[in-house]
Amino acid sequence: MSPYRIGVDGGGTKTELILVDDRGEIVARHLAPGTNPSIAGPARARELLEEALARLLTESKIEIQKLKISSTLLCMAGSPAFWEETATTLSETFHSSPLTLHSSVPLGRVTALNDSIPVLELATGGRPGLVLHGGTGSFVAARDPSGETHYAGGLGWRFGDEGSGHALGRLAIARALLELQGWAPRSGLSKIVCAHTGQPDAPAITRWFYQHAEPNRQIAALAPAILDLAKHGDEHAEQVVHAACLPLLALAENVAARLFPVSQLAHLPAGLSGPILTHPFVRSFLSARSVLPLAPVTAAPIEGVRRLLLRCDDGSPASPTASATA
Repeated sequence: MSPYRIGVDGGGTKTELILVDDRGEIVARHLAPGTNPSIAGPARARELLEEALARLLTESKIEIQKLKISSTLLCMAGSPAFWEETATTLSETFHSSPLTLHSSVPLGRVTALNDSIPVLELATGGRPGLVLHGGTGSFVAARDPSGETHYAGGLGWRFGDEGSGHALGRLAIARALLELQGWAPRSGLSKIVCAHTGQPDAPAITRWFYQHAEPNRQIAALAPAILDLAKHGDEHAEQVVHAACLPLLALAENVAARLFPVSQLAHLPAGLSGPILTHPFVRSFLSARSVLPLAPVTAAPIEGVRRLLLRCDDGSPASPTASATA
């Protein structure tokens, strides 16, 4: 009986799970709500993960007697300490948890990694290098010549997340409000903010965002329209994109300069990941300003999880949880 492995990519918006066989072929998938404990809360995040794992096993349609799990890899957003403790708990209790639909199926060895590691895997293929990620949030992840992983940025919307959809939206809204107040020339930014909110003026737009149940998601949702404006030559949209993304590039180059010899930077595997940084306009202007050979990562993070599962014989990646230092 060949063992199976489970891979999980857990973020703030969604959680994707796969069940793979001993050849690395995906035999079942499941998509669940986000499991970042900073957003869902620790108890709810753990509950959502357990429910999602149970659903994955059910959707595999494999008989319980034949469903031997050798290992489970959790690549999760949020507190590493929380997910390491959760991994230990799942190793010991999942098979008897009342939440599970497969009460007699243990998860094997459960390992928790930062959700940046699968993206880094896709960008570098396990080699030394780094990746810049810009989605709803942002981060820089790197693997140094010794194989140790490092994490930079990812500070959240209150303290940073340059290069993210939230950063783009926040800067665009600030500019649009000044335009609507009459203190800056009108541009396409005020038009898209008015259209997005359905509000006609600065006071109404301000109230709309402050009173919305999910303001951060609504702010980040403006990113595609901002990028489209920039792509078609709106100079103020271009300025917003530059202001949002260049600090993330500067952070990545600082990380690279501290981890690698300067002579290697021009040939270092360096990826751009996420819908913001892989947008043609953003990719083009970042590449023109960087000493790093930036290349887009086109595969989904769950593919990085699958590759990590395949790369190690016991299903547990050698890379530790990413360090908080760079």
